[in-house]
Amino acid sequence: MPRSHPPYPDEFRERAVQLVRSSDEPISKIADELGISHQTLRNWVHQGDVDAGRREGLTTEERDELRDLRRKVKRLTMERDILGKATAFFANRGEEIR
Repeated sequence: MPRSHPPYPDEFRERAVQLVRSSDEPISKIADELGISHQTLRNWVHQGDVDAGRREGLTTEERDELRDLRRKVKRLTMERDILGKATAFFANRGEEIR
């Protein structure tokens, strides 16, 4: 599914999370002031806690690695399927020549 807008810069995310942690204001108010979705800011704060080891879950680095590995598995699966079809094609073609 395409994104509705380009991703926010990392520096913006980090500053927004710092603002939440250093302020007594609710996340919803800070998000409104920054012009972002409340849930987006909640997600950033949650992920920051995971990355810092304060919460359980996959760190950003682990998520990136998992995404890359899934892409590789998908590509390798497609390559395997293509090679299997090519093998079957040439095996049948060899029988026709005999």
